[in-house]
Amino acid sequence: MAEVEAVGSGTGGSPEAGTGTGTGSGGGWRRPHGPLQRYYGPSAAEASEAAPDPADINGPHFDPEVFLTKVRSECPLGQLLAREAALGREIRALDSDMQTLLYENYNKFISATDTIRKMKVDFRRMEAEMDDLAANMAAISTSSARVSAALQDRHRRGAQLAGVQALLRKLQSLVEVPGRLRRWAAPGAEPARALRCHARARAVLRHYRHLPSFRAIEDESHAIMADLAQRLRARLRDDTLDPKELTECVEMLLQLEEPPEELCEEFLSHAGARLEAELAALEAELPPADPSGTAATPPPASDILDFVDRGSSAFVGNLCLLAASYRSLFEGRPGAGDSRLEAFAATLTTRYFELLERRLALERGLGDTSLLVRALDRFHRRLRALLELLPAAGAEAGAALVARAARERVDRYLRALQTFFLGCLGDVRQALAAPRPPGKEGPGLPDLLATLASSVLGQLKAVLAYVQLFTAKDVAFASLPYFKGEFCVEAVREGLVVAFVRWLCRTARGFADGPAERGSPAAPPALLLLLARLCLDYEATTISYILTLTDEQFPPQDTGPTVTPGPALCAEARGAAQRLLDHYVQVQGATVAQMLRKSVETRDWLGTVEPRNVRAVMKRVVEDITAIDVQVGQLFEEGVRRAQSSDSSRRAFSVYSSSRAPGRYAPSYTPSAPMDTHLLSNIQKLFSERIDIFSPVEFNKVSVLTGIIKISLKTLLECVRLRTLGRFGLQQVQVDGHYLQLYLWRFAADERVVQGLLDEVAASATHRCLDPVPMEHSVVELICERG
Repeated sequence: MAEVEAVGSGTGGSPEAGTGTGTGSGGGWRRPHGPLQRYYGPSAAEASEAAPDPADINGPHFDPEVFLTKVRSECPLGQLLAREAALGREIRALDSDMQTLLYENYNKFISATDTIRKMKVDFRRMEAEMDDLAANMAAISTSSARVSAALQDRHRRGAQLAGVQALLRKLQSLVEVPGRLRRWAAPGAEPARALRCHARARAVLRHYRHLPSFRAIEDESHAIMADLAQRLRARLRDDTLDPKELTECVEMLLQLEEPPEELCEEFLSHAGARLEAELAALEAELPPADPSGTAATPPPASDILDFVDRGSSAFVGNLCLLAASYRSLFEGRPGAGDSRLEAFAATLTTRYFELLERRLALERGLGDTSLLVRALDRFHRRLRALLELLPAAGAEAGAALVARAARERVDRYLRALQTFFLGCLGDVRQALAAPRPPGKEGPGLPDLLATLASSVLGQLKAVLAYVQLFTAKDVAFASLPYFKGEFCVEAVREGLVVAFVRWLCRTARGFADGPAERGSPAAPPALLLLLARLCLDYEATTISYILTLTDEQFPPQDTGPTVTPGPALCAEARGAAQRLLDHYVQVQGATVAQMLRKSVETRDWLGTVEPRNVRAVMKRVVEDITAIDVQVGQLFEEGVRRAQSSDSSRRAFSVYSSSRAPGRYAPSYTPSAPMDTHLLSNIQKLFSERIDIFSPVEFNKVSVLTGIIKISLKTLLECVRLRTLGRFGLQQVQVDGHYLQLYLWRFAADERVVQGLLDEVAASATHRCLDPVPMEHSVVELICERG
């Protein structure tokens, strides 16, 4: 048994021998893929991948001699015998498998042989049937040819018979034409059917009119249609004929070969009378024109949208129908070209535009701008439909009418803004002049300014929103070149916004430049101050904001007209603010100066008593300056002051006399010679800074107060120069001046201005004094502190 196992697993077998069944199982040596695979050999892929081995019994390169030589050299006798027995069993197994395969497929082979035999028999039978069918088809073809020839002969004879019958029917219909025409052309019958019947028979009757019978039929038909033409002519002159009936009447006359020139004239005349009546109905709604313009115009009975709707639906709609009917009736006919229609339509549309312009002129108020825009939009849409039929019917005139209406509304908005601003100014003046109950204060200047600025700006923004309706995307006329360029720039930006800002600046400046009318109250100083602040705010922010908003809502074109730059408007606003503030300083300074002038002119400076108090007018001056300081501080910033000296409130006047000259001037003169105070005053002016009384003020509180103080003190100086004073008069001026110095220096930008003017007042008083003996400085201080 060990030998048998050794033979079964020896190296003399194939490499796959170890996977087969042993001899003890009764089976031969096999590969796992079965005997058929071993019979047919390995696949091409396996053969290409395996290396050629002539000793491999299952390989394609098997060589028996090499195999036997290898087995004899490597295997002992026992293994050779076992190998011989295994090969015998394997051969018998292969024979058994071959027989089994043959038995399994034998019935299929027999069935296939029977099927092929039956198919051969059926094919021979089909060949015989095809031969019979070909013979039958040949016979049928011969019979069809004979039948086709017979049918063609019958069709020819039928066509001849049908022609004869048609000719008989035509002759019968021609004979019946006069009767039909007489029946259909009678009054109130069907003239359209008569025309169609006559049109069908006319060519045949003309062709055969050389025959007496046909000539008689033609003459009778012509007489009937001539009578119909006369009745249609009479109907054409009926004023109650609507456009549709007019078109039908003219069309029938053209079918009757009436002259197109005459029909064209009558058609336009009749249609023109109807359109004239519609224009007259529109004109009846308008008040009579007043060339002088003195008569009061009553308000229109209906709004502009209703007027345009009636004009568009009645006049423009009928004119479009007229143009379409004219083209369909007379196009291509001699003597009825488009030039006559265009001239006719141009005359009527010109009248319609005039009526619409008169109606638009009645829209004197602002009213509802959306209603006006809708009316102009409908007018433009209907006019555009008319222009598609009649390009020369007034395209430019219609577009110009819409543009004028829009520009007129913008001008009205400008006047409304101006009226609104004047009304706001009136409210401000009333608020400033209204009496205040004790313990109850009215609105301050900042509140009034904020209310005025916000109201005007809000009204301007509302006006821009209304005007923007003219350039909305859903408005048909917004696509016109005028509304894309010129309207946005010249009408809105320049004609409305820029014009209003300039008017506002001129109006505000007019309170300072223009002389007040006789009997009219002058502008209160607080109003001047408020308008100056308003113009300054416009220069700083409002103008740029308004122009930016306008350019966003009405964008200008790059190649459009030039616009006013923002800096130019800002310069005008700043100039108006400067003029108003200067005028405010002059007015307030003149008010204080008037009190000082009266106090100087009405006092006896020679016979006055020794001063014991500060005069009341000086206290009133300080009070007024303090009130002005509070008023100006509500609207303007503090400003920059020059550094003050430590003894500003304690500084006394430089009052000189012939008997008491300052020691610092003594070396310039001989001891025995009296001091000339006038000369000393002039010498002092040479070394002092020149004071410009009426110089422009800056936009801050200290500059405004300094200007008012300079005017007041300069007036006091000039009044003192014209008076003659006694000793006590000089001392009173000294007390009053010191009191003013104590309080006025804190309001000025530079204390030296106040001190210099008061020094000049004191020097002038000393010069004009008959007995220049000044009061002791300690006494002056005591009186001022007590006062």
